[in-house]
Amino acid sequence: AGSSLLTNLEYGPAPESDEAANAWIKAHNGKFGLFINNEFVHPEGREYTDTINPARGNVLASIIEGDENEDVNTAISAARKAFQSWSQTSGHYRAKILYAIARQIQKHRRLLSVVESLDNGKSIRETRDADTPLCVRHFYYHAGWAQLMDTELADFKPVGVIAQVIPWNFPLLMLTWKIAPALAMGNTIVLKPAPSTRLSAMLFAEIAMEAGVPPGVINILPGGNDLGFNLVNHPDVDKVAFTGSTGVGRLLRRSTAGSGKKISLELGGKSPFIVFDDADLDTAVEGVVNAIWFNQGQVCCAGSRLLIQENVMSTFINKLKRRMDNLRVGEPLDKCVDMGAIVNEAQLERIKYYVDLARKEGASIYQSPAPLPEKGLFYPPTLIYDIETSSKCVIDEIFGPVVVLMPFRSPKEAIALGNNTAYGLSSSIWTESLAKALDMAFQIKAGVVWINSHNLFDAAAGFGGYKESGFGRESGKEGLYEYLKPKWHPKIRNTFTQEQKDEAWGTDVPTGPSLPGSSAPTDGVIDKTTKMFYGGRQARPDGDYSRVIVGPKGVKCGEVPEGNRKDVRNAVEAATGAKGGWGKRAAFNRAQILYYVAENLDRRSEEFAARIHSMTGEGLESARKEVQDSIERLFYWAAFSDKYGGEVKETTLYGATVSVHEAVGVIGIACPDENPLLAFVSLFAPAIVRGNTVVIVPSEKYPLVATDLYQIFETSDVPAGVINILTGSRDLLSKVLVNHMEVNAVWYFGSEIGSYHVEHDSACNLKRTLVSYGQKRNWVDITEGARFEFLYHSCQVKNIWIPAGV
Repeated sequence: AGSSLLTNLEYGPAPESDEAANAWIKAHNGKFGLFINNEFVHPEGREYTDTINPARGNVLASIIEGDENEDVNTAISAARKAFQSWSQTSGHYRAKILYAIARQIQKHRRLLSVVESLDNGKSIRETRDADTPLCVRHFYYHAGWAQLMDTELADFKPVGVIAQVIPWNFPLLMLTWKIAPALAMGNTIVLKPAPSTRLSAMLFAEIAMEAGVPPGVINILPGGNDLGFNLVNHPDVDKVAFTGSTGVGRLLRRSTAGSGKKISLELGGKSPFIVFDDADLDTAVEGVVNAIWFNQGQVCCAGSRLLIQENVMSTFINKLKRRMDNLRVGEPLDKCVDMGAIVNEAQLERIKYYVDLARKEGASIYQSPAPLPEKGLFYPPTLIYDIETSSKCVIDEIFGPVVVLMPFRSPKEAIALGNNTAYGLSSSIWTESLAKALDMAFQIKAGVVWINSHNLFDAAAGFGGYKESGFGRESGKEGLYEYLKPKWHPKIRNTFTQEQKDEAWGTDVPTGPSLPGSSAPTDGVIDKTTKMFYGGRQARPDGDYSRVIVGPKGVKCGEVPEGNRKDVRNAVEAATGAKGGWGKRAAFNRAQILYYVAENLDRRSEEFAARIHSMTGEGLESARKEVQDSIERLFYWAAFSDKYGGEVKETTLYGATVSVHEAVGVIGIACPDENPLLAFVSLFAPAIVRGNTVVIVPSEKYPLVATDLYQIFETSDVPAGVINILTGSRDLLSKVLVNHMEVNAVWYFGSEIGSYHVEHDSACNLKRTLVSYGQKRNWVDITEGARFEFLYHSCQVKNIWIPAGV
């Protein structure tokens, strides 16, 4: 036997005991209730669902199914009552509570690891060495932010009652990512765990009580889809935090639209794993193992698309196959197992469907020959290659231990293939050239980029995606803002009847010539014809309609063209064409241009004051002040051009984790009627100074002050396509902008129902939105008219992980 072991080098079993986990379940008589107000409650008439161990098929426990009405109301009432006191506690008090949670997790770490492995099917090595240590790290990190909130985040306040919905792939870790920042910032929580994996949430509830979390601060509601829907749409919920599929994220964006609730979505991914010919191929192969077979590939940021430089592809495939031959799949509690069980039968069938589809399409398929257990939900590590980029296996998120492999020739082609996806969650770059790695990292459209590594996480570094991978961030300082709002923000809770939602919005009938008596005799003055402004030039409107602008005394001030969908198309094309070059310009150069705009506006300040006075009826001195405020606002945002680029995060990585504040892209902006010049400047300036391009609709009622800026932009070296101005109906143009797939964000300052439609329609490609919900703001006050809110919405955070070492 000894000589055989030395010859074969087989691993013997190293089982982790499940006795402590079983004893804990038995102490609850195998049944768990709702966790509300620091009690497990079992209301009468509720059904119970068995929690199944996916590796063995046995029942672990029975967990109550909460009622979507009564129990949701009870839990939210408890959270609302607790918020009144919890939000008023000192940062130090909350820091002590989070510190206690971290310590209690450390004390019960082994039990948590085993429970998570039994419940989810992932290997004990992963739960023991990755999941639970990260949970501890997060509570420690956010205890620090709780302590510092009063000084470092003094302009913000907690949001309120948070509805959190988490997935089944990382039940404990996702719970931690959601709960830790929310608690630290003074919010209270109602959390819905995934139906397949609820046990670790029940165990965490006990740990939270043991740590001294007051009643009502954390409430956990097991339940189905109806419960989840009623929870996120409850009128007393102030914020929704969701991690899950893009399809459900889209539904949540629509269902919460216009309500005034904050929402963050961490959704799916189809992440590229890019290997260049100068990479250490053996290390990259190990990276693939971690990228796609970690947690059975049931990871939103799994490296599920391998892009291999063509001249090393055959070598790489051979090395990868040899590594796959030695992967071990089996009992998750065996410490020598590389991959555990698939979470449930439905997910296993989904994985099989995609692999069978690839086989029917003629792709080459290689699967690990490792024997699978006869019992349980297991699937072998799978490689698919010789496949078309149009295949569903390449496009869709499979969410299993399946990776597709494709070749590329040049870095440019790698970028094109890497970005050829609706998602933008993560990517990894494998090369020995740091210059090449960083160049690729800046061009890949993803919220996280790992260099010569994959699946690195830390509480200090934000995690979240671009495009249809959602918006908002988990972890890091950037993740705190999901659970904060500016102190001046009022609580908004709008509701709409179905009739109001269905009523036509974004339609407009063009007007004819001015009404009798509104036009004064011209006395030979040459008519001034205002046009659209896009692509750096003035252009006639597509529809050949004009809108008469009438002053407060009914006298015609001028005319502007009526924009339509084709004008939006042209303006978005111009903005899209300009965004690459503008975003790459030095921040100092962008600042110079904004200063130049301010300088030229100052030279014509009397002319602009007169225009404001004639259009709005505002006093001339007040109009002059608005012009000077606008000039000062331009200086304010020019100053921020090179002061919000990012920072180095202090993670546990030996190396550098760099947080880069990238431009969002093309931003559609609809301006309010109040302060027509100042609001216009306050909206376009932060967007372009941070590298975005804009399609902006000026005040519908007072647009002439914006059209007067055409010549200033033309003479201030503003590059063509950076600022594009369309006049006409605010809502009509906003409707087209928010449904345009090349527009990356929309800022809308209009009506309540308009805010609803903008948020609702933004779900088409999950673009980010900033809307007013029909509320007016004081644009003169820098707290409301500028500050961090606009910086936040002008940027998206990318974290680049750069390991060090030789």
